[in-house]
Amino acid sequence: MTTPIDVATLRSNDRPRWPFSQDVCMTCGMCACTCPVSGVDGFDPRKVVRLAAMGLEQELVESRWPWICTMCGKCEQACPMEVRIADVVRRIRSLRDRAQVPGILHKGLQAALETGNNLRLPKDDFLFILEDVAGEIREEPGFEGLQVQVDKKGARVLTTIHNKLVNTHTEDLKHWWKIFHAAGESWTVSSENWEGTSWGYFTGDDDAMKAMAGRILSQMEALEIDTLLWPE
Repeated sequence: MTTPIDVATLRSNDRPRWPFSQDVCMTCGMCACTCPVSGVDGFDPRKVVRLAAMGLEQELVESRWPWICTMCGKCEQACPMEVRIADVVRRIRSLRDRAQVPGILHKGLQAALETGNNLRLPKDDFLFILEDVAGEIREEPGFEGLQVQVDKKGARVLTTIHNKLVNTHTEDLKHWWKIFHAAGESWTVSSENWEGTSWGYFTGDDDAMKAMAGRILSQMEALEIDTLLWPE
C-alpha cells in the first residue's frame, strides 16, 4: 500500500503542489456540485481525493472512477482550497497498465502517435474534407474568396484541428474560417500531424503528450509561425 504524502511536502510558496492530503481537502462538496458526472457509478471528486490522501492509490487505479472523469477542470475552479483534482485523476490514470486503458482512449492514442490523428485518416482524405468544407463556405454571400490555408509558411496563426471536426462536426470548422476570412487573418493548418486532441493527456501518458505537443512546435518552427490556436 502506498504511504500517504506528508502535508509538509505539499506546499510551495504557501500554495498546494500535490494536494492529496485530507488536511488540504475539506470535503466541502463544491467540486461534486460542479462535476458534470458526479454520481455516475458512485463517482465523487471528494472520494478520489480522500482515497489518494489515505494512500489507497491502487484502489483508484483499478477502479472505473478515474475514467468517468471528463477532465473538464470545473472541480478545480470551484475548490476553495485549490486542490488540483484533475491533476490527481491524470496521475492515477498514468499508473494503470497501458494495456488496461479503456479501449477508445488506448486505440486513439496509438493511432494518433502512428498516423498523426486518431482517425487514421489519410492525408488525401483530410485535404479533400477541408476543401469540401471551404467550398460550402464559398457558396455563402461575402465568403466567395475564402481559401483553405494549408502548410502556409510565414502565416501568423497555426490552428490545430480536433478529430471530430473532420468526422462528425465539420460545420464547426466554418466558424473559425469565417472569422479568419472576415478579419483578413493570415492562418494555416498543417497537412501532417494535425490532431489537436492531446490523447496523451487524457490517458495519463506524459511521454505521448510531449511527443504530440512537440510535433506542433516543430510545425510552427518549420512554417515560421509565432501564434498557435489550439481549439481543443
